[in-house]
This record gives sequence, structure tokens and C-alpha cells, in this order.
Amino acid sequence: MNKVEATNFIEEIINKDIEDGRVKAIQTRHPPEPSGYLHIGHVRNIVLNYGLAEKYGGVCNLRYDDTNPTKESQEFVDSIQEDVKWLGYSWNEIHYATDYFQKNYEYAVQLIKEGKAYVCDLSPEELSKTRGTLTEPGIESPYRNRSVEENLDLFERMKNGEFPAGAKCLRAKIDMASPNMNMRDPVLYRIQYNHHQRIGDSWKIYPSYDFSHPLDDAIEGVTHSICGPEFEDHRPLYNWVVENCKTGNTPRQIEYANLYIKGAILGKRFIKKLVEDKVVIGFDDPRLYSLRGLKRRGVLPESLKEFVIGAGITKSNALIEPAFLDHFVRNTLNQVSRRVMAVLNPLELEITNYPQDKEEEILLEDYPKKKKKGSRKYYFGKNLLIEKEDFIKEPNPKFYRLYVGAEVRLKGAYIVKCTGFEEDENGNVTKVLCEYLPETKSGSECTKKVKGTIHWINPKHAEKVEVRLFENLIDESCAEEVEGQEHAVSGYKINPNSFTVLNNCYIESNLNINSEERYQFIRNGYFCLDCDSTLDKKVFNRTITLKETKKI
Repeated sequence: MNKVEATNFIEEIINKDIEDGRVKAIQTRHPPEPSGYLHIGHVRNIVLNYGLAEKYGGVCNLRYDDTNPTKESQEFVDSIQEDVKWLGYSWNEIHYATDYFQKNYEYAVQLIKEGKAYVCDLSPEELSKTRGTLTEPGIESPYRNRSVEENLDLFERMKNGEFPAGAKCLRAKIDMASPNMNMRDPVLYRIQYNHHQRIGDSWKIYPSYDFSHPLDDAIEGVTHSICGPEFEDHRPLYNWVVENCKTGNTPRQIEYANLYIKGAILGKRFIKKLVEDKVVIGFDDPRLYSLRGLKRRGVLPESLKEFVIGAGITKSNALIEPAFLDHFVRNTLNQVSRRVMAVLNPLELEITNYPQDKEEEILLEDYPKKKKKGSRKYYFGKNLLIEKEDFIKEPNPKFYRLYVGAEVRLKGAYIVKCTGFEEDENGNVTKVLCEYLPETKSGSECTKKVKGTIHWINPKHAEKVEVRLFENLIDESCAEEVEGQEHAVSGYKINPNSFTVLNNCYIESNLNINSEERYQFIRNGYFCLDCDSTLDKKVFNRTITLKETKKI
């Protein structure tokens, strides 16, 4: 196996392990807990574990950390697989932490026989009080020196369900004076009677994450266990478990930093609370940073992977500005989106000198960024729709759209000059009047130049649709408070403009719209078809604007 050109510190470590002969083949694992839907914060771990395996020609297994039955469900198991596939990755094998429960138990018995683990009768509250502080050592349990025989008997009875939950636990016998509090006789097993969605009631004792995770890595043959910074202080315990259980394989744990986005609610429990409190419509609400929400919003998986790589793999947590993510979202969509004309806030425009019954074909480009660009026919006529924002009553030479006397080009068609407008009794403009210049059709030899080009819709060749616009879920004034996700989300002020529905929108007809494609509504942003669409009514979500605004 050859080294690769390292692009981050993790690859430098792996290259050194290859050079030293420590590993002959790279194996990683993706270890999600099936207790919620994946969000953008998980993408870095996914890109690292699957990506490293791909880069080094190794394998990556998907292994569910299903040791907490009170929070887990098959729904989350299935969703994780779907989201990983959506990101473009595949695993070698699927495993579960519960697959290794018997082997974990046997290793625990081995530790007891070697005098390295004991059954403790302290309650969770009592145990916590004996842990000590960062400056004071812990206090040894009065049950620390039980005989091997007594510990084996009690542990077997714990396994058989003879004691109440919390009455006893199995602890490693390490060092209560260790400066690392994780090494102060940590709990290896707890009694638990919750029904497990996969293994039912077959086990009455559950291993701690600090015990099962390193063992599962070692049993599977993992060479590099890539995890977040919160596990750095746990690494000595990870190594202790592997070394003392004599698994025959020694995985290397490497920690990388978490990635936060300013103003973004991350964390499965926080997202779950938003759903339970009905702040959002579900786990796939397009305002969420769950992978389901981002997918429904129209974000492409390539954007997320490029975002993670662009942010870099570091050892220090980073708080990223939303605009950095937006850059990758726009860049990907710009390359693949079909250009179409759509009017979101319609205003009538009449070409007064154009024949009433005449229609004229024009050509519009489909994919300007693709090699195979393509084009389609559309139809110019006397009565059109434009955006209300493209007309102002008072002349302004710095406004390069329509006002009386101003000239603009109608996309793909003619230059028109505004000659007047109509308004209702309240002073609201109801119609803009223009004359077209017959010698200025796009694609002709016209040399006349104007500073503005606006899009339009011919209502005779249009379909009425619903459009949904999104901004950041959390009000901008609270964005700084979200950093690190250490607080309950209920205290945050929700942005009242985070979800806007427009019901009077028009898009070109006969476009064969589908849910897989992305669309750039010219001058309005990037859009995708929402799952709420029906045969009678299409619903579009705006993924992102064409330029930076207050936020995805």
C-alpha cells in the first residue's frame, strides 16, 4: 500500500503509519448513533471516514452505535443509510454495536479475572461524588477490592437481571488519582432494562461507549478511528481498553475539530426539539441544517462535500460564516441548473405598438455552463408579466430597469421603452405601458445597447405555481448565541421571515419540470421542486439567491 499526497494532518499520520509498517491496509468506520437524523455537522465525519478509505484503497464499515435504546429507532437506522448514499458514499459492511455484546461481555469477564475490573454498589449519585475534581483526586470505592470470585458472581447475576437498574455497575480498576478524570475507575457496564428496538430484552447490562467503542474497532480490524475533539480526553481510556483486553489489533484514535456555522441550529437533540415544539414542519424542513432539510431545499451533496473540504480538517473548532457555505452551494448549482424564466411578484406589461394577435418565437438557453448547452422556444406577445420590482414611478437614471422614458431589453426578445403606466385608486401601479423597438430583436444585428435586461412571462404560455422563500431560522440578533450549541433552543428568537409563501407566481409552461433537476429562475435565484407538489400545482423551494443576502 502506498502513501498519498497528504492534504491534512490526519493523512500525514496515516502516511507515517504506512511508512513505519504499522498498517498494511487502511480500515475506517462510520459510527453514528441511530437516535436522530444526520445534519451538516456530521458531513465532516462522513467525508473523512469514507473518503480516507477510498483515497487509500481501503474499506469503511457503517457501524451503528446502538447502545441507547431509549433514543433509537429503525426510522433513524434507515435514514442514516439513505443520507450516506445521497452524499455519494457506500460502505463495505453494516455492523451494530449490539453485534458485539457477547464479545464485549467476554472481554469484561477477562478483565475481572485479571483484577482489572470490579462490581461497584455505589449509586450513580454516590459514584459522582467520589470522582474528585480537576485539582483533587477521587475517592476509591469501598467495593474496589472485592475478590475476583465475588466480582465474577455479581457480574453474572447483573447479566441475568437479578438487580435493579442503578443498583450496581462494573468499573475498570485504573487510578482514582489520575489527572485525567476519565481514568478514575470509569464505568464499563450498567444495568439497563429498556426494550431494544433490535435485540429486544435479551441483554440486561449495557456496555458504556468508552468500553464498547474501542473493542468494536479492534474486533472489526479498524486501523484508524477518526472522531471529534470531545474524545481527545478519552483517548487514554480507549488505549487502555484495547491494550488490556488483548484484542490483537490496536486501532489509532485521531481527533479532528468540529465545524459550526454561525446562526445554525445543529445537534440531533436540538433539531428534535424544534420539531417537537412545532417550530418547524418536520425533520426535512428546508430551514434546518439536517441533511433531509438541505436536500429538500435543493442543496446538492457535492456542495456539502466541497464545503467540508474547503473549510479544512483542523484540530481547533471553527465557527464558519454562512456565506462560506453559500459560496459552495451557489457554485455547484450554477454549473448544473437549467435557466428558466419565472415571475414571482407579477405586474402586467403591455407592448402598445405590438399587434394584438401576433406571437413570435424566441430562443432561450437551457444550460449556459454545460458543454451541451441546449435551447428551447418561447413566445413573445403583446401582453406580458414582469416583476413589480422592475418598475418605479419616479425616474432615476441609476435604476437600470423601467420607469417612464427608460429603455431595457426583455430577455431573449426586444428592447422596449416605457411610455407610461396605469394605477388604481390607491396609487398602486397595475400596468406598465411600453413600446418595442422592432429592429432590436436578440440575435439580430442590432447594435443598440441598454444597461438593463429583465425577465418576463407570457401569461398565455405560463403555469401558475407556488414558491417558498427561506431565510435563516434564528433571528440574526441571536446568531452569536448559537455557537457551540450548548444552550436550549427554546430561548432563541425565531426569524419571522424565515418562511415566506408566494401563491401568485408564474413560470414558463412545457418545461417538463422534475424533482431531480435544479433550476435558476433568472435573476431570482436557484430553485427545486418540493415534495408537496401535485399534478395540479407545482411548489418550488428557493435554495439560495443569486448573490449574498441575509442567509440560507
